[in-house]
Amino acid sequence: MSCCALGADAGLCAFVPNIEMTWSGDWAWGLPLIVFTVLIHVGGFGLISARVLNASSRTIRRHPVMVFVLLVGFTTLLATCLHAIEAGIWALAYRFLGALPDNRSAMLYSLNAMTSYGHIGLRLEDHWHLLGALEALNGWLLFGLSTAFLFTVIERVSSDMRKLRHGAV
Repeated sequence: MSCCALGADAGLCAFVPNIEMTWSGDWAWGLPLIVFTVLIHVGGFGLISARVLNASSRTIRRHPVMVFVLLVGFTTLLATCLHAIEAGIWALAYRFLGALPDNRSAMLYSLNAMTSYGHIGLRLEDHWHLLGALEALNGWLLFGLSTAFLFTVIERVSSDMRKLRHGAV
């Protein structure tokens, strides 16, 4: 729908692109990518949780501090890998759409958008700007999930350590 059809001033319409043309593709690609990457993230954390928290319960007795450090560090590494995979999925979408010229710039742009870093010189063409903003929104969601998950791991392993000190494990 054009801005003039929305009732905007005719002079303004000369400067505002056709909203339907510029944003519908961004939404059509962005929303499924957000859902897909969130599903990957949650599924990945489900697998990590089963392994890490189980390992915590089994090994915390022997070297509690070392187990705590290793489990939190390993969980952080795996969460970082999930973020890299998800940025790679967005990079593939940028390449498929022709929004970025090569794999390197697509991945760099994707990591930049997902982390909201904003310090690189890569730019999407105007009609893909909303897609970049949607990826930034996706990054916030994924990092929020990662923060909650890491907090849960820290709490669980800390709880196991407290129980060990009080003889309950």
